[in-house]
Amino acid sequence: MIDAHVFPRVLSALPVLQRANPELVEEFRRVATLARIPPGRDVFVQGDRIEAIPLLLSGVVRVYQIGETGREVTLYRFHPGESCVLTANAVLSRQTFPAIATVEQEAEAVMVPAEVFREWVARHDVWRAFYFELVSQRLASVMAIVDEVAFRRLDERVAGLLLERSRQANPIRITHQEIAAELGSSREVISRVLEDLAGKGLIRAERGSIEVVAPDELRRLAG
Repeated sequence: MIDAHVFPRVLSALPVLQRANPELVEEFRRVATLARIPPGRDVFVQGDRIEAIPLLLSGVVRVYQIGETGREVTLYRFHPGESCVLTANAVLSRQTFPAIATVEQEAEAVMVPAEVFREWVARHDVWRAFYFELVSQRLASVMAIVDEVAFRRLDERVAGLLLERSRQANPIRITHQEIAAELGSSREVISRVLEDLAGKGLIRAERGSIEVVAPDELRRLAG
């Protein structure tokens, strides 16, 4: 159960509750629990049976897979107000979790028991719509990944990633391995791409950080 004095914050953070009727909102408060999850902690790993579904109030969770070669590829991230579609799908299909979900920024989440989630999807239109919204959003993001991997050169993808991250902070605190994990490549290949970008004067790379020094040129490369 979520304490009444905390619940207004939960309500304001979750759009699905703002569309729900008062009976469902009160039922949510009774059955859900709050959890704080530190950065670096795995929320779920491949093969887990899902006992509860997280809805984020704060933080960021990265969902990714690791191939047989050990390479990682990021499928998507979910943010405050969102949940994890693979978790929801595993619950509804009664299957195990097919990926890894790791907290990147310290997270606070509302945990909804799996059996309750299944019941709400069957019984409440607003909750069913919430699930289909998750599917729609993540299908679009996964299709974007397929498009990038299949049709864009790696240097274009690296340029796009660096531009996106530099909007938050520049220099960017990121390692070659983290870029490789994000883009589904290897550290060695990423290092060669970064060396080439640095040689062209587009970035300045140091250990554990990269500074974008020519954003317009990098933007042209990213397309």
